[in-house]
Amino acid sequence: MKHLDFRVPNPDLPMTPSALLDSLNFRYATKVFDPTRQIPEEEWDVLEQALVLAPSSFGLQPWKFLVINDPDLRSQLRKHSWNQSQITDSSRLVVFLTRTDLTEPDVDRFMTRLAAVQGRDPETLDGYRNIVVSFAAAMNRESRHAWNARQTYIALGQFMTAAAIIGIDTCPIEGFDPAGYDEVLELAGTDYTTTVVCAAGYRSGDDKYASTPKARFPLEELIEHR
Repeated sequence: MKHLDFRVPNPDLPMTPSALLDSLNFRYATKVFDPTRQIPEEEWDVLEQALVLAPSSFGLQPWKFLVINDPDLRSQLRKHSWNQSQITDSSRLVVFLTRTDLTEPDVDRFMTRLAAVQGRDPETLDGYRNIVVSFAAAMNRESRHAWNARQTYIALGQFMTAAAIIGIDTCPIEGFDPAGYDEVLELAGTDYTTTVVCAAGYRSGDDKYASTPKARFPLEELIEHR
């Protein structure tokens, strides 16, 4: 394995370690967005690709991402979001949906895709498929849904980090009524339900939280080396 010396910029890395930390410090849960500023299409395309590239356990991707652009739809969702202005004032709003179950057809769908992308005979994946199917079968439906939701939060984290790296603000939102969202988005009868929401755009100059220091516990309290 190639040793990476982080004391100097590495030509194989797309950004320096210090630049990454700058981006992470730039990020905060934006409370007030500037509704007049829109994310350029080419930058939004990158963030959608970041969602597609998000990792998940076994690579199963038990999710779907709804980008809500319609102003009327956003207004309806705001009513189910404690009337938070981010829902309507951000440039983009992403609703993270999670599959309600993890079935054999779900696994087979991914195995078919994996074989096609890697140019493999699907039968060579039978062992891997059986491991995943057995893993899912060991849980009840409620537990499988909860496991899927945890994967969805991985995608949320990647989305927010990617946005921060290219200078776009985000706000993850759990203060909403999932049942209300499911109703507005007409998810009844589908295999998906709302898990979390994220607004993206540009901070307003009126957002006092933009300059508020992050309250984090010291590294020494959070990280142990054993």
